[in-house]
Amino acid sequence: MPRSTTREVGGGTQSVERALSLLRAFTEEHPERRVSELVQLTGLGQSTVSRLVGTLEALGFVTHDQRSGLYRIGPTVVALAGVALNQSTVHRQARQVAQTLAQELGLGANVAERHDTELFYLCNFEGRLAPRSFTLVGRGGPLHATALGKALLSDLTADEIRSLIGSQYPAYTPRTIADLDGLLAAITEGRGRGYATELEELAFGRACLAAPIRDRSGKVVAALSVSGPLSAMDLPRRQDELAMKVIEYADQISTGLGYHATAAPLSAVG
Repeated sequence: MPRSTTREVGGGTQSVERALSLLRAFTEEHPERRVSELVQLTGLGQSTVSRLVGTLEALGFVTHDQRSGLYRIGPTVVALAGVALNQSTVHRQARQVAQTLAQELGLGANVAERHDTELFYLCNFEGRLAPRSFTLVGRGGPLHATALGKALLSDLTADEIRSLIGSQYPAYTPRTIADLDGLLAAITEGRGRGYATELEELAFGRACLAAPIRDRSGKVVAALSVSGPLSAMDLPRRQDELAMKVIEYADQISTGLGYHATAAPLSAVG
């Protein structure tokens, strides 16, 4: 009589979940971890963690420094991340455009998609006036406190936004929009002028302008932004110029994705 595979599948799934929880423990703030840290962060037993990181190391998902005892993300993860980015149609269309925008304006240029309740950075380029970037490709970010996030939300209805991220949001600075009504007002304003703004809402001393990127159907699938220190952005003098550029370059990406301006967006906040 054949043995049931239900238990095997369940155990296999549990092992995968545990291994992934170990990988998620590595962050930009903590790129290196000891086994003891992984035990504490995941709640798994030391023998389980030791066994799993050994397997992950053998497969190239983590590397181990014998002298320090520290583990870090390995080349297999980097290779898979590259595959994921290269499979992204938006990334392929946007990469060169964003790089050109950064070079032309001397500011940071970023492209992001929305993944559920967060934005996800696809590419980032620094400019001569904004050489220090706080953005990492693959990093997530809040929708409510960024120009990119507001642009990504710009074709959703009020009910859809409420269902997605609720009505109260964490404040990162005193300027952060922390409630649904304020966010809807900002999105409506941004839709009317074609771009969203962010002025010290996520970080002090920084500003950002972002425009939506649409696919063939007119759906907002990504957003393009320019960002930098307040002194480099110089919004009192340059906002109109920067806005025109970010809209122009976002439209270039949209055209590459098959969008034509005569197509109507799918929906609007209301």
